Amino acid sequence: MSSVKVKICCISSTDEARIAIAHGAYALGLVGHMPSGPGVIDDALIADIARSVARPTHTFLLTSETKADAIIAHHRRVGTTTVQIVDVLEERQYDRLRRELPGVQLVQVIHVLDERSVHEAQEIAAHVDAILLDSGNPNLAVKELGGTGRAHDWRLSKAIREAIGIPVFLAGGLNAANVQRAIDTVQPFGVDLCSSVRTAGRLDEWKLEAFFKALGR
Repeated sequence: MSSVKVKICCISSTDEARIAIAHGAYALGLVGHMPSGPGVIDDALIADIARSVARPTHTFLLTSETKADAIIAHHRRVGTTTVQIVDVLEERQYDRLRRELPGVQLVQVIHVLDERSVHEAQEIAAHVDAILLDSGNPNLAVKELGGTGRAHDWRLSKAIREAIGIPVFLAGGLNAANVQRAIDTVQPFGVDLCSSVRTAGRLDEWKLEAFFKALGR
């Protein structure tokens, strides 16, 4: 049985949160405003869902803000246990986030594009609690900051996991058919998924069951 943690992203209601937790989710992803991608909900709903979730389940605010002040303000509106920064943090002001958001976990997304992503992860790992490896592209005219449904080169993700000493979450195109191969290749702390457990935009309990069954649970 796999001990890898599972984060279910794009949670859009307290009912979806309850369903994901009942199936074994370690964490829930709550998506704030994004330039593209699925699952965006308003901050009031993120706050409602976060309040409804008890420990030990973690709640991740996905924020596309890039300035420390804006990220701090965003988190204070919603009150999640964790902030997931999906774009590049300007001036790498992680120390400022630590001071202003005590007790809040920081997760930085690295969009795995090429070997430079390995160096980026190494530089940032000293400042955050975990790295999440995804398949977006922040360099496009309309930034892709997650939710693409595409897998990236897991060999690069493995290299990142081996190069840093903090937990790594793997995201991007994971489903019941490929998750065990992804885990065998990368050996992440956790996996993160959205579209593969949804039907017509709604969380699908059958697909959730199939995913967790593929993990031997």
